[in-house]
Amino acid sequence: MRIAIVENTRVTHHGQVGVALNEAAALIDIYRPFEGQMLPAGTGMHDGLIVLGGEQSALDDALHPYLPELAGLMAAFSAADKAVLGICLGSQVLARGLGAENLLGAAPEFGWCDVALTPAAADDPVLSGLPGRFPIFQWHSDSFTLPPGAIQLATSPVAAQQAFRAGRASYGFQFHFEASRAVVGDWVRRFPDLVEQNDPGFAARLTERAGREGVIADAAGLAIARAWVAQIKG
Repeated sequence: MRIAIVENTRVTHHGQVGVALNEAAALIDIYRPFEGQMLPAGTGMHDGLIVLGGEQSALDDALHPYLPELAGLMAAFSAADKAVLGICLGSQVLARGLGAENLLGAAPEFGWCDVALTPAAADDPVLSGLPGRFPIFQWHSDSFTLPPGAIQLATSPVAAQQAFRAGRASYGFQFHFEASRAVVGDWVRRFPDLVEQNDPGFAARLTERAGREGVIADAAGLAIARAWVAQIKG
């Protein structure tokens, strides 16, 4: 299988998704349009598309003029019945491409937070094996409405749309299930001021929380990653 991964910021970890792709011996092409690189020219070369997070909003077209094209590309992969994965910003761009409304600044969350699966998740091939509620890492302020025809799979009190599926295998995850404890630790080291701004004292509590919520989140994140990779037709 051959997968296109779109990165939207200079510090991007593939994390648990990278583990699952490596286990499947996937060939990976990386695109960095925020640096001026071109996006994939259509859906023909790849069996799946992954779009990761970034500090910009999904509507930040003035500073990042590639965003409308990216939204259209995600919708095209979905229409072609190819596996699509959007995480954080990626989920917001997927929602945009599928006709939802982006809600800027409406739902700030940071750290390991609980999400709850919806009843529809019980029959979903990616989420059905997970517990009904589990902690997972969050770092966002924006949200979105459920795209027309999509199925809501997870929610939280702060951001109603935590996960959805459109079609057979197009998934948007607001939460950072790819962010293992190692990834979170690197974010804390690289961005101490932003972390402190989002949750004062988080760095001081990191070891304790990583040993509690982080362990559970790591298991859930890897399970999600493996299950999504299993949906790729390659």
